Amino acid sequence: MRINPKLLYWYFACMLVACSAWITHVVTTIMDGRTVLLIAGAIAWPVGVIHGWGIWLGFWP
Repeated sequence: MRINPKLLYWYFACMLVACSAWITHVVTTIMDGRTVLLIAGAIAWPVGVIHGWGIWLGFWP
């Protein structure tokens, strides 16, 4: 089975964006002292990723 290089690059780009959003979520919740949201984002990582995107786009302070 041959892997398409463009698909592989797209996958890595999406993973990089998702990981960056999750790290943004973790840093922001630690700095703001929101432990419940931090735990929720650590257990269910999509919560953290969506929260990170929301911070980037200005939906949440």
